Amino acid sequence: MPQFAVILPAAGKSSRFGDPRGKKPFIDLKGRPVWLRAAEPFLRRDDVVQTLICLAPEDVDWFREKFRPQLAFTNIELVAGGKERADSVENALKLVRPDVEFVAVHDAARPLIVKPWIDAVFQAAVAEGAAILATPISSTVKRVDREKRIEETVPRDQLWAAQTPQVFDRKLLVEAYAKRGAFQPTDEAQLVERTGVRAVVVEGSPFNFKITTADDLKMAEALFDSLPKEKVLKSLHPFSDEMF
Repeated sequence: MPQFAVILPAAGKSSRFGDPRGKKPFIDLKGRPVWLRAAEPFLRRDDVVQTLICLAPEDVDWFREKFRPQLAFTNIELVAGGKERADSVENALKLVRPDVEFVAVHDAARPLIVKPWIDAVFQAAVAEGAAILATPISSTVKRVDREKRIEETVPRDQLWAAQTPQVFDRKLLVEAYAKRGAFQPTDEAQLVERTGVRAVVVEGSPFNFKITTADDLKMAEALFDSLPKEKVLKSLHPFSDEMF
C-alpha cells in the first residue's frame, strides 16, 4: 500500500475573513475547529502515515496550547510557515518522512472534504504521479478591465476550478520546489506544471470549497449535514460524531 503524507497550510493572515474571533482555520465549525474538520478524514486513513500543519510562526505556541486536547489524540506535526503559501508548504515538505511515497496538500480552510473524494484523487495520483480535485466551471465567465467593464466572455468548456487535496509523487514535488526560485505559485499543480508534468484532474464536489469569507463559514455550517456520511463507532474513535 502506498504511503502518503498530508500537508495542511494554515499560516495565512485570513485578511478577507473579517471575523473578530480569529483566523478562519481556527474558528469552530459544528463543534470542532475548521482545521480539524479538514484534517479528520486523512487522520482516519491507514495509508496516511504523516500529517503536518503549517502555522504562522507567531501562532505555533498559541495553537499548541489552544488545541492541546485535540492534538493529544493525533500525531499532527506543527510546522512554522513562511511568508507565502508555497514557502509554508516547502518548509513542511522538508520534514516529510523518507519512506513516504506521495504527498498531498490540502487547505486547512477546506473542511468539507470526505473519504470518497480523497480515495479518488489518491488513486489517480498513484496511477499518474500527479492529481488534483477540481470542478468544471458552470457559470459564464467574464474577463473585465480595471474599471470592471467586460472585455470578453471566456469559453468555459475546458475550464475547471482547482481544489485540494492536490497529490503528487514525493520526488516530483521535491523537484518542483527545488526549481521554484522566487516564483510564487497559487497552488502546487501550477508549480509542478513548470517541470513539464501535467497533473490529471479528478472531478470533486462543489461542497469542497475553501472558506475565505464569513459568508463561506455560514454556508459550510448549512451544508455540513448534507455531506456523505461514514459510520464510525463512537467508542472506537476520538473524533467521531454520531456519524461522520
